[in-house]
Parts: sequence; structure tokens; C-alpha cells
Amino acid sequence: MAKKKTKAKNTKKASYKLPKVNFTRKHKVLLGAFLMLLGLALTIAFVSFLFNWKYDQDTIGYFTERQVETKNWLSKFGAEISHFFIYNGFGVSSFSIAILTFLTGVYLFFNLKAKSLFSFWFWGVLVMVWFATVLGFFADKNSLLGGIIGYETNDFLQDYLGFTGTVLVLIFVFIVYFVIRLNVTPELIGGYFKRTREEVTQDFEDSKAKEEKILQEFLEKEKENQHKKEEPTTIKHTDHASAEAKQDESLVPQPTPEPKATPPPESKSEKIVIEGNKDEGDVSMEVETTVEEEAEVDNLSKKLVKDFGEFDPTLELKNYRFPTIDLLKDYNAGGGGITINQEELEENKNNIVRTLKNYKIEIAQIKATVGPTVTLYEIVPEAGVRISKIKNLEDDIALSLAALGIRIIAPIPGKGTIGIEVPNKNSTIVSMRSVIASSKFQKAEMELPVALGKTISNETYVVDLAKMPHLLMAGATGQGKSVGLNAVLTSLLYQKHPAEVKFVLVDPKKVELTLFNKIERHYLAKLPNSEEAIITDNTKVINTLNSLCIEMDDRYNLLKDAMVRNIKEYNEKFKARKLNPENGHKFLPYIVLVVDEFADLIMTAGKEVETPIARLAQLARAIGIHLIIATQRPSVNVITGMIKANFPARIAFRVTSKIDSRTILDTGGADQLIGKGDMLYTQGNYLVRLQCAFVDTPEVERITDFIGSQKAYPDAHLLPEYDGEESGTGVDIDVSERDKLFREAAEVLVTAQQGSASLIQRKLKVGYNRAGRIIDQLEAAGIVGPFEGSKARQVLITDLNALEDYLNNE
Repeated sequence: MAKKKTKAKNTKKASYKLPKVNFTRKHKVLLGAFLMLLGLALTIAFVSFLFNWKYDQDTIGYFTERQVETKNWLSKFGAEISHFFIYNGFGVSSFSIAILTFLTGVYLFFNLKAKSLFSFWFWGVLVMVWFATVLGFFADKNSLLGGIIGYETNDFLQDYLGFTGTVLVLIFVFIVYFVIRLNVTPELIGGYFKRTREEVTQDFEDSKAKEEKILQEFLEKEKENQHKKEEPTTIKHTDHASAEAKQDESLVPQPTPEPKATPPPESKSEKIVIEGNKDEGDVSMEVETTVEEEAEVDNLSKKLVKDFGEFDPTLELKNYRFPTIDLLKDYNAGGGGITINQEELEENKNNIVRTLKNYKIEIAQIKATVGPTVTLYEIVPEAGVRISKIKNLEDDIALSLAALGIRIIAPIPGKGTIGIEVPNKNSTIVSMRSVIASSKFQKAEMELPVALGKTISNETYVVDLAKMPHLLMAGATGQGKSVGLNAVLTSLLYQKHPAEVKFVLVDPKKVELTLFNKIERHYLAKLPNSEEAIITDNTKVINTLNSLCIEMDDRYNLLKDAMVRNIKEYNEKFKARKLNPENGHKFLPYIVLVVDEFADLIMTAGKEVETPIARLAQLARAIGIHLIIATQRPSVNVITGMIKANFPARIAFRVTSKIDSRTILDTGGADQLIGKGDMLYTQGNYLVRLQCAFVDTPEVERITDFIGSQKAYPDAHLLPEYDGEESGTGVDIDVSERDKLFREAAEVLVTAQQGSASLIQRKLKVGYNRAGRIIDQLEAAGIVGPFEGSKARQVLITDLNALEDYLNNE
């Protein structure tokens, strides 16, 4: 009975793994070659059928009789299959079948990467049916044009819709193909014609400038030739004088002449003439100098800038309009800013003074600064009072004020005072409109200006993301992280052109950043062959992060070739036309990576996410890649020491414990915030309490609609392609290349029913690299399943007997 069960299980497993094991690279090559040749054969047969179909019409149906002769170039096979596809099928549009078959073979043979062969065939067949139906209008003149299917489809549509309705349906299908398949929109077509008109105008201007340039060069050449004609006389005179000096040297002593001053070389000069000492019989010498060559290169760039102006990266979308301030809602339109409640201020002051007096702490002076949500009371204690004594009274002051979120700053940095932050009973909303409209943000001379909100003194707080250079945001659920991310993105949308900044958005929640899909072709960056720019699948995050690492390395190579230290110097040099695009140089936009829920990525992928994040944080600041990471679980296993070391700029919204506050800020305070956008910001020196600017979902939607309705680039900004190792690509599938410990490793994993490299390391005492290669070989052989993030791989063989049978039958 046990043997029968084993056999049944073996059969089940073998049938389950049959496609995975058998469809190897060799099979792809063979199938690809067959399909390419089949496509070629169909093309030959179809072409021949167009000329010989009348003669071969009588031979159809006699395929099995050898004595029957046809004129088709592929004999009876060609005649039969051509009759089936062209006459009984789709007419001349049947050539699509041959083309699709041939191209499918090319993809398989050369192992090319296609988005989807199913999509490829779907649109190809749709085009074939469409052409057949259109040609069905002319079936009376030539029956081969649309074939029987084309004629019948056309006739069916005309029976129910009439001629006009059929034409309208075909036009609609035509539009569907162009819009969905080719991404052609009215804005794109209008932009093309406008660009073409501009190019024609530019050609006329360039032609005129070229003629003037040729005339100028001709005149300069004529002057140069005249100068050369006069030059031999001078040389001859100099040589003759030297010869006479040599002949008379023994008779008459000649005084040593002073060296002639050499005139400064002109910008086009390449040589400097140095005359020798005539008494010593020295010969004049020409010295080439590289300084003049560099001057010529510099002059060339200056000439290009003079003729064409500096390179403008925004020229492709030169008519782009930034979002207007009217798209944002003014929440304080009726109230007119912060309302000061004198009774509340007086009451809080008296409570603070009374509480401190109870503990024998006298106050020399007190001052109040009213903010949107918090009021700062600055006190100056009498001489001899210890600061720590006041700091320890935090809970007592909170009790006397009956307020949530009392925070004592002892002392305030840069001031000789102690601060007590007390929440207002009636808080004021800090609208995104108010911070965007402020002169501090509008006149900010920063690379990536971000308006975070307002301080306690009601001043707009603007920071430069390029100098942070990375931002870590954390806080409990519902305390304002997503609104904070929207505030950061909105700030950049109001200040930076689509050519200057690109966003890589990671949204595991799938609902927070979806509105930014509308500006995909303006501001977003994505991987090649990726359907959506906003990443919601955690498995795709690893590829994106590694792709950004490749982009980082490529950019550093460009900076090295340009001999600059950072992206700002590089772009300035490129704009000044000192870098040649033919050498791979291009304008580099800033790239901002936004991760909405980092803890979820750490749970599913672990080190595979943390490692590229840490690498980007360490190195990417100089080449314009900046990271913004948000998490609602600020624990030490999520925000590790490696992450914290490279994120000096941090934002903490309200958290539930002092431990979480220390994890984010390395100090307490975040647990005493009042929520609803109340936050602490630090950039490594001291904490600043801010009220985050509020931007609601309808406001973001209006902004993205405004931007999305304008002319865009043909596609989103494409990141470098990265092939992840987790895809299970059949590495080392050849039996002869397997590791010597392959069978032993397979037995270990089948016995433990757990597929992991660490298990192989412990049991077989091998290194991690070798264990990883064995795991890849076991996956290619179909013994273990594919990579599943932090989980162990699934073992596809149930017991050792099944493994033995499986390996023997390979």
C-alpha cells in the first residue's frame, strides 16, 4: 500500500512539474527556429497564392493524392494553407498571421523580453480582422481582398448598422487601437504638428546662419593666406642676419641682443615662437602648447552658447504651466489667520507661575508666542534655579493646565530661556495654500524647496531636500504621515519643471499615492516594461531599488568623465554646452524616491530592501537621488542603525511611547505631541516643532488633473533595466554543471521540507555563495519552488523515495 501511495504521489508531482522542467532554453531555441521558418514558409505560400490561386483552385481537397500538381511555390501544402487563410479566411490581411508567427519565433530564439506575447497576438489578430472587414467593402471586385470572414463580417454589420454605421464602428476600432496600443492622444498629435512647424522655421534660420558662417570663414581664410604670403620674407631676413653674424663672429664682437617680446597668442593660435641667442648660434624654436587647445574648446562652447544660448532642459515642454494657487483651498478665508485668546493666555500664564511657585521656583520674566496649534511660553527663572528642576515638573505643569502634549525645552537653543509648549484649545489649520503663497517659499533659492508647514511663531518653514539629503518620517497611524508626504510632493510640483525632477513612488497601501498616476508622463519614473509607474507590489520594489543603484553608478561615471563633484556642477556644465551628448552626457533630473510604508517592505523582503536603501542613502546624495521614507511602526528592527545613520533629517509625528520617540529622534518629545499634523523636525542639530501644512485629497486631485491635461513626454522617465535573481531563470540547469553536493543538498531539503540556503550551509558545512548556487540549481531542477522574499522556499518533492525516482528519471 505504501508503494502504491508513493507511486501515485510521484505521478502527481511529475505532472505538476512537467512544464517547468521540460521547457528549457534549448526548447525555446528549437521552437523559435521552427516558428521563424514556419512564418517564412507562410509568407512564401501566400505570395505565390496571389498569382496562382485560379489554377490551384481545382486542386484543393486533393492533398493526399501525390500525382496532383499545383503551381504554388510550396506545392499542395502551400495551396491548401493559403486557400484556408486567404480565400476562406481573412484575405490579404492573412499576412499578419505569417508576420506574427515569425516575430514570435524571433522572441523565443533570441530570448528577447516582450511585455506579453498574448497582448502581441491579440492586437495583431485585431488588426487583421479590422483590415479584412474594411476590405470586405470591395469583395465584389476581388474575393481575395477580405476573404470569406472579412466579407461575412462586413455583410453582418451592414445588415444591422447599414453602411454608415459600419464605417463608424470601424473608425472607432481604429481610434481604440491608436489610443490604447500606440498611446496616441490629440495632445500628442497637436504637439507633433506644432513641433514640425517649429523645426521647419528653425531649419530656415539654421540655413541662413550657416551661409553667414561659411562667408565669414571664407573671409578669415583669405586674411590668413595673405598673412602667410608675407611671412617668408621675415624668415628669410632673420636667417640671412644669422648667417652674417656667424661669418663676422671672429672679426667683430657682436653685442647680445635682447630677446624680442613675443606678442600674446590670439585665441586661434596654436604655436609660440621663441627666438634663440644669435651670439651662440641658437635656432628659433616653435613650442606647441595645450593651453591654446583648451582655450579653443572653451571658445567653442562660448560660441555655441552665443549662437544657440544655454541648453534649456525645459524646451521639450516649453509651454508647460505650473499649477496655480487657486487649485488649493484656503481654510482660513473667513477668519484671517490665527486668533489670539487673551483669556486663555492669561490663565495659562497664571497656572505656570503658580505651579512653579509651589516648588519654590521664582520667575523673573515670561513671554508667550502664539502659533497655529501650540503656544510657546518662554520663561527666565531667577538666578540659582537649576534647569533640571523645572524639567522634572513637566507632568505637574500638564496637570495644572489640564492640557495634552505639554513639552518643556530646557533651554531653548540659541536663547537664554526655558520653553514650555502648551497646545491651544482652538487650533488653526495651516493650509497648503498659505505656505505655498508665502514669499519665503516663492523666493526660496534652493534646489528642491519643500514647505513643511509653520513654526510656533507662525512662520513658514521651508527646507531644501537636496541638502537634507534624505528624509525619514515616522508616526502612529492617523497622525499625518500621508498628508506630510503629499505636502512634500505638492511643494516640488509647484516649484520644479517636469524636466528637473522625477518621482519614484512606492505605495504598499495601494490607495495613498494613486492620484499621482495622472502625472505619470510628466513627473514619474518607472522600470522599462512596467505597466504602472506607482509601485504597489512589494516584490517589484527590490528591482526598482536595485535599478536606482545602477542609475546611481551610471551617474557617478558621468560625473567622473565631466570632472565635477555633484549634480549641480554637472548640469551647469551641460547647460553651458561644455559636455558632448555624443559621449553619453545628458541633463540629469533629480530623482526623489518616496516609500509610504517602509515597515511592510522590511517584513516581506528584509535585507533585500534594506541593503539597496542603505547604499542609496550613503552614496546617492551627490548625484541627485534623494529618499523619503515613511513608516507607522518606528521600531528598531524597522528603523535600523544603518538606516538612521544615513537619514540625518527626520520628521516625527505623534507616537505612543517614549521608546518610539527615541528610535526616531534619539530623544523624547514625539510622544507628547497632540496629533493631527503636529510634528517635530530635526536635521541633526536641534528639534523644531511644526504644524504640518494640510493638503486634502481633492486638492491633490485638482493639481494632478491640471498637470495631466497638459502636453507630456511620450512615456514616463525610464530607469535602467534590472534583472532580479528571484525570477528563477533556470541557472545551471545542465546536469553536467551541477554541484558535487547537489544530491546531498536535495536530500537535506526534502527531509526537512524547508528550502533555504542557510540550512544547506549548516548541514553540508559550505559557504553562503556555494549554498546559494546549489539552491538555484535545485530550483532549476524543479525540486524547490521560486524565491518568496523572506519566506523559505517551498519543497516540491514530498519524500526521499519520490526524490530518488525523480532524479533517476531526469
